[in-house]
Amino acid sequence: MYTEYWKLTAKPFENSPDPRFLYHSAEHDEALMRLLYAIQSSKGAALLTGEYGCGKTLLMHTIVNELSSGQFNIAYLTNPRWSANELVQEILYQLEITSNGTSRIEMLHSLNDFLFDNVRNGKHIIIIVDEAQIIGDYETFEELRLLLNFQLNDRFLLTLFLVGQPELNDMIKKIPQLNQRIALRYHLKRFSYEDTKAYIWYRLYIAGRNNPIYTEAALKEIYNYSQGTPRTINNICDLSLVIGFGKHLEQIDADTIIGIIESER
Repeated sequence: MYTEYWKLTAKPFENSPDPRFLYHSAEHDEALMRLLYAIQSSKGAALLTGEYGCGKTLLMHTIVNELSSGQFNIAYLTNPRWSANELVQEILYQLEITSNGTSRIEMLHSLNDFLFDNVRNGKHIIIIVDEAQIIGDYETFEELRLLLNFQLNDRFLLTLFLVGQPELNDMIKKIPQLNQRIALRYHLKRFSYEDTKAYIWYRLYIAGRNNPIYTEAALKEIYNYSQGTPRTINNICDLSLVIGFGKHLEQIDADTIIGIIESER
């Protein structure tokens, strides 16, 4: 709709987790480094938390994209409202494992065989549980902990990533047996003002824009409203490009952003 007007090759502020648009802030790069280290060093389990809309899912999709070679088998669980038994079923489904039966012990035997076959073939399993804070069943957390019992003397046979909002950390701390298994933790914070500006510029650049669209005053209004939350930045910037196109603006100024903010309240 507005891409041609603003000389863009793609919409720069979509909230879909497209790894092309990951802005490498110092915080995001630190998180990425720790999570990749957890895989490379067979650390077993890692925890990534962050406020709503801070880019956790995009970060995980970037990892999946980087590890899409045949060396890794990845199960990405995005809506973990399961019982413990359903969790195992979903993992088998994601990893394309055919179980000899539907009982818990039969499914775990199938998973065990698959894990050891993977090791013999030089492969590694990664299980990502996104939005893990919505898990409401202690038994499901216990099942996740038990997955970490699949190990050799010197390494885990899988890497488990638990990803969610800040309360996930408190939930896990209430389960000492699982909490002790978390080898690496990282909490993503909101962007600073400088990172917010760089984030907007980076997304526009990836979408094909080489010249600024937003005035400095507009950027300040975006930051003040979003408090550096990437998803909120995306929403207001996307809408501003639509309005700017409709009004035939050459740049997005502070008044345009203020108008959008007031209409949202």
